Amino acid sequence: VQHINLKIFIENPGAVDLADAVGVFHRWIKDSVCPEMLIDVADYLHVPAGPGILLIGHEANYSFDDRENRPGLLYNRKAVFDATFQARLAQAHRAALDACDRLEQDPAFGGKLKFDRNRLEVFVNDRLLAPNTDETWKALQPELAQAFPGATIARYGEPRDLFRVTINK
Repeated sequence: VQHINLKIFIENPGAVDLADAVGVFHRWIKDSVCPEMLIDVADYLHVPAGPGILLIGHEANYSFDDRENRPGLLYNRKAVFDATFQARLAQAHRAALDACDRLEQDPAFGGKLKFDRNRLEVFVNDRLLAPNTDETWKALQPELAQAFPGATIARYGEPRDLFRVTINK
C-alpha cells in the first residue's frame, strides 16, 4: 500500500490565522527545509471545510487541511516509496511531526500554534489498492496497531470513502 496520508490535528485552531502559512510555505520552498522537492503554494482558504493552504511538492504535499471542519497538518505522500508498510507509515508520521515542529516554532505564528500529536488520522489515497472495506481493515489493522502501540484505532467512513482510521494515543 502506497500513498499514505497522515493528519495531525491543531489543538487551538482559533488562536492562529492559517493565512500566515502562505508566507511560511513559500519560505520552506526557498530554503529547501523539507527532504522533498517543494514546488508551489496554493490558497484554498475560501473553500469551506476544504484543503486550506497547500504546499505542493514533487514527492509529497503538506497542507493546513480543514476538511470536515477538522483543521490539522496533512502530509500527503504522492510518490512511491519502496519499503514495507511500516517504513512508509513511519516516514509519513516523521515528516508530519517534523512539519508540526517547524510550524509551531515559526515566528509567523507567534508561538500560538499547537498540534495535538496524540490525535491522528491516517488514510490511504488509493481506493483501488486499499478500498474502505473489511478486508483492507483486517490487513492493515495489525500493522497500525504495531506502529501505534496502546493507541485506540478506529476505521470510519463509507465504502466509497478512502480507507481511513483515527488514532488516539
